[in-house]
Amino acid sequence: MTTPRGNEEFVRAPTRVEVSPGESLRILRELQELSQTELAEMTGIAQSTISAIENGRVNLGVERAKTLARALSCHPAVLVFPGWEIDDAA
Repeated sequence: MTTPRGNEEFVRAPTRVEVSPGESLRILRELQELSQTELAEMTGIAQSTISAIENGRVNLGVERAKTLARALSCHPAVLVFPGWEIDDAA
């Protein structure tokens, strides 16, 4: 959608972005001001594994999602299905 602005036109930025499970993990961790090392200590998951998940080298997996979600005070689905929308369920 373009909107006139003086003599220029601009394109409105999208309100949603695609986020991978690893990116979702990183975002939640950083919002809570936790380092990978701190999250590793809280969960018992190796810091190197957390790094690999955040960088898309290792799959998150359901059990790790549950463990990380407890530590980050969120629902595991927030990590496993970060781009899922209610409309997708229909």
